[in-house]
This record gives sequence, structure tokens and C-alpha cells, in this order.
Amino acid sequence: MYNEEDRREDQQTSGEQAPRYEHYQFHEETGIVPDRVPPVRNKKETDSFGKKAGTTVALAVLFGLVASAVFLSVSFVAGKYLKTDEKSTHLETTQSVAGTVIDDGSDGEIGADTESGNGTVASVAQASMPSVVAITTVSVQEIPSFFGYGSRQYKSAATGSGIIVGDNDEELLIATNNHVVDGASTLSVCFIGNDVMNAETETENADDTGDLNLEDAVSARIKGTDSDNDLAVIAVKKADIPEDTLSEIKIAQIGSSEDLVVGQQVVAIGNALGYGQSVTSGWISALNRTISTEDGTSSSGLIQTDAAINPGNSGGALLNMKGELIGINSAKYADSTVEGMGYAIPISRAKPILEDLMNRQTREKVSAEEKGYLGVVLSNLTTEAIQMYDMPEGAFVRGVEEKSPAEKGGICKGDIIVKFDGQSVTSGDDLLEKLQYYKSGEKIEAVVARATDGEYQESTVEITLGSRSENS
Repeated sequence: MYNEEDRREDQQTSGEQAPRYEHYQFHEETGIVPDRVPPVRNKKETDSFGKKAGTTVALAVLFGLVASAVFLSVSFVAGKYLKTDEKSTHLETTQSVAGTVIDDGSDGEIGADTESGNGTVASVAQASMPSVVAITTVSVQEIPSFFGYGSRQYKSAATGSGIIVGDNDEELLIATNNHVVDGASTLSVCFIGNDVMNAETETENADDTGDLNLEDAVSARIKGTDSDNDLAVIAVKKADIPEDTLSEIKIAQIGSSEDLVVGQQVVAIGNALGYGQSVTSGWISALNRTISTEDGTSSSGLIQTDAAINPGNSGGALLNMKGELIGINSAKYADSTVEGMGYAIPISRAKPILEDLMNRQTREKVSAEEKGYLGVVLSNLTTEAIQMYDMPEGAFVRGVEEKSPAEKGGICKGDIIVKFDGQSVTSGDDLLEKLQYYKSGEKIEAVVARATDGEYQESTVEITLGSRSENS
């Protein structure tokens, strides 16, 4: 495909060859015949020839200047309007610190332990910090009025962490936990350093569109989520990132969690308590841990570490002593009454899930007029109901409107919608939030669970979203 890079290369090649200038040189060289004796000319003819030669040389110099100016102008316009600047380039990956020495500017060295082939905590932190970001989310909660009339909306903010795991021509892709971004109406990302935006400032400045006109904070969009594995990928537009920041940040080097052993040293980096990047170190205490959460769900196969993982570290990086990403921290599973028991999602399990989420289309909320219409009445399932009746987690369908897209697609009353367009659905509110990113007329696949002989069987249905005007 002929893209902008090819076009720029063609322009540069064209400028270097300068065919008209070479054509002039070619005629100048072939006009010289050294073997022939030049005819005798009078002074008038000689003067005339000199004037012509001088004029020709002057025109050549003028043409060269004009050609150079045109080339520079075209390059400037192409870089500005066709976006063939540095923002379209891909980021570098963090380098392994094993066997290297990193100088902190002082007399001492903070480099690698060459005997073991591992880096020090300081060298791992210095090499990996450019790939870890701070995330602030703002959600809107609707609370009924104390007097029973209507309701009021309140904004609340929370903090978390993320890891730069990839990029494309337009976006920077960041991995984090699903519970960090779940229910967020706006997202912002701050990159390396401690200069992060606090939650109170975010809450005051965030508008309904999700745009944040704040220094050092860049707006982000959810690209994909997987609630079952507590993973999510958010995207930041490269065009929104300042040039000096873009030149410093890097993509995390992905390691493997398959060969981890108990007692191995690790480093955790994240936005602890929302104060900015902080580094803790510890050891792998156990592997393949299964943890039950407060909402009744559980997660298995986790890495347990005594490296301090505090609120705000969720979604941050767990690294081996070579600076490779081996896990994604999840403070959600940490019990505040227990000391030294943090947990992380192994990267070998998370990698294929993140790759799938990274390849999805980045969506933005659509207007009320364009928003897709499903035509169902939804409810949230309680933890007690899920456990008592052995029901899957999802959006419970209390009713289906006649001739609605849901009815035409085969959804019935009593079904549980467990997946929507490849994304796990945790509740009725979760599905309503997802629908805000889809336009009427779009075709999507949904997975529904239906009770048959006391057991729930899953099936996939295809739905063409409608609009409220069509179903009014």
C-alpha cells in the first residue's frame, strides 16, 4: 500500500536527484570537445560568449535556490498536515539491565550484579520507570435525594497504575486492571515522574465528554476489558502527548512467568496512594494462589509477593531483576489487615488476553441521537442469587420489548447476557455503560446464558442495534 512514509521518501528522493539540475550539468559536460581546436573568434564574439555563460551559471544557481526552498516547504507541509512527524514513529522498548551498569551521576554505581546476571533494584527501577504510568479515573454516581424527590449526581475519583505494552501509528496502548477503569466516565494518564494530577483536581476539572485540559494529564479511552481476568487496555492518542514526554517514555519489555520460583527477588512499580511513581522490592512468596474477593468472586493462578502493593498500585508492573515484566499487580486481592501479601496476574496468562484487547477498535461515547438501542429491561444479579441458583455473572434480562433488536436477535426474558461484542458483562449497569459506545445500525454478537432443565447453556446471537426513534 502506498502510505505517507512512501510519499515522504519519494519527495526526498526527488529532491536529491534534482533531474533538471543534472540535465543542465549533462549539457554543460557534453558541450566540451577537448580534441578539437577551437576556432578563432574576435573579441566581440568572446565577450558575447562570456555573457551567455555567466547568465547560464546565474540561472542555475537561482534554480537551485528555488528548488531547495520548494523542497523544504513541501516537507514542512507534509510533516504538519500529513502527520509524517515523530509522533507517527514507534516507541523503543525498555532494555534488560542484566550485565549492564547504569550510572546515577554520583561516584557510586547502581548497575547489575554481574555474578548472578541480574540487575540491582535501583537499575531495574531506572530502566523500567519510563514504561509505567499513573491513571486517574472519574466516575459519576447518581444518589437519590434525601427527601425522596429526584436524585443528584456526584463525581468521585480513584487512582491506579498502568504499563505501556505497545503502540500503533496513532495510539499508545496501556495495560491495567479492569477494576481500575470499571465504571469510569473519564480517564487521564500521567507519565514518568511524580508530577501527577491528584484525584480532587481531576474531579473538579473533568467534563462530561471526558476531555481533560490539564497540564501533565492526557485523556485516555478504554480500548477493551476482560472482567473475568481483571485486565483492561486503554489507549492514548500520540498527538495528545507532549513531544518531550513522547521521547522519554518506552514500551515495557515482556518477560515470562512460566519459570518463576519461590524466593526469587522482584520489584513492584506503581502509583501508590496516588502520589506518583514509587518502587518497592521483595520476594515471590508463593505461586498459583487462589484468592476470594469481597464481592464473592475468585481469581486463581496469582503470584504472591511480599513487595508492598498498596492502593493505587493496581495495574502496575511486577518485574524480575532483569527489568522484564512478569506480572500485573492487583491490589484488589490484597487484604489490608494482612501485611506482606500482595498479588499479581502472571504475564504469561495475561499476554494473549492483552494482545486481543490491543487489537480491538478504540471506541468513543456516541451522542444520544446516534446511540444504539437494544430494547431490553436489565437487572443486576446479586452475589447471593448467583451462588444460590448457580447462575453465571452478567446482565439479567427482566423484559424484552416487542419488535426490538433484542427480540429479533433471539434474546428472551430470563436470559443472562454474559458477553457483548467479545467483552465480558458483569451486570446490567455494565452492559448499559458498554452500549454508550455503539451506534445504531451496528451488528454485534452477544453471548446469552439460558436456563434449560435447571442448567444454564450459552449460545451466541447476532443483533443489529436500532435507534430509539425507530422503537418509540
